[in-house]
Amino acid sequence: MIEAARRAGVRRIVQTSIANPTASASSYYRGKAALEEAVRACGLSYAIVRPTLLFGEGDVLINNIAWLLRHLPVFAIPGDGRYRLQPMHVKDHANLLVEVGAQAADVVVDSAGPEIFTFDQLVQLLRRVLNVRALVVHASPALAMAGASVAGRVVRDMLLTREELDDLMHDILVSHEPARGTTRLTDWLSLHRDDVGRRYASEMERHYRRAT
Repeated sequence: MIEAARRAGVRRIVQTSIANPTASASSYYRGKAALEEAVRACGLSYAIVRPTLLFGEGDVLINNIAWLLRHLPVFAIPGDGRYRLQPMHVKDHANLLVEVGAQAADVVVDSAGPEIFTFDQLVQLLRRVLNVRALVVHASPALAMAGASVAGRVVRDMLLTREELDDLMHDILVSHEPARGTTRLTDWLSLHRDDVGRRYASEMERHYRRAT
């Protein structure tokens, strides 16, 4: 794609990567880091934008946590739940892509929102805003994975992989730069409480649609 862009006369590449791409050994993060290196080495002007955790209508993580809270009597938080997330709204991320795309200099920037939550705080926020009665408990990562496997069979999806859980628990979904987004998840949830988590967002279905 980079070579095709060069032949087509594209002068600048804007890549959506991931926050802290070298902080994990997972295949997803390795792929993002490798693509960043390819963009840097391509000889074209570039902007690399590293989102922490994107949210918005139909997102996977936050929407599906809400779906589980709506449908299950018990929600298990892996480990102590103190690992952090810094959600960025998709429109803020899109605006940032346009902003850095219009610049001339090569840049690498994080795409992160104005609020940081522990995973425990995020789940409790969703539970409170949605006004659901699911019991929230802490479980060992192994037990939480077993529960995710059972729930995954119900929805016919891979709800959570061990790599994804390890990445989540290693506190790498936060930025060390000033926040570039302005949309607060707490405000957004208050406006969309009736819609968040009403429908399960299938990761496997999305991959299938992209492949076809």
